[in-house]
Amino acid sequence: MSITIIVEGKNDRSRLRRLLGPEVDILCTFGTLNTLKLETLRNTIRDGEVYLYMDNDSSGKKIRGVLRDVFPDAVHMYTRKGYAGVEGTPDEYNITQLEKAGLEEFIIYPQPYPQGME
Repeated sequence: MSITIIVEGKNDRSRLRRLLGPEVDILCTFGTLNTLKLETLRNTIRDGEVYLYMDNDSSGKKIRGVLRDVFPDAVHMYTRKGYAGVEGTPDEYNITQLEKAGLEEFIIYPQPYPQGME
């Protein structure tokens, strides 16, 4: 079964892409949703698992609300209030959210710096 995370923008996608293996699709709404875009998302995802990871602002909450209706079985992931959206969320926090969502097997954990290279 395919796995798709829907985010708002390409910077959000870039931020998550470096933390996830290529088998996880990351799709963008680009901050807007219309009938055509919703239909495209629905057709692209089909029966796959859907995860919603939106910014914790009014726009993100609005988009999440619409997508909740389209994908009622979606798993919701949340960034912390105060972070500058998903793209401004530290990798450690994004990893925590991915783990909470049950996506551990797809996470590419950052390598620690060798001693003295910090």
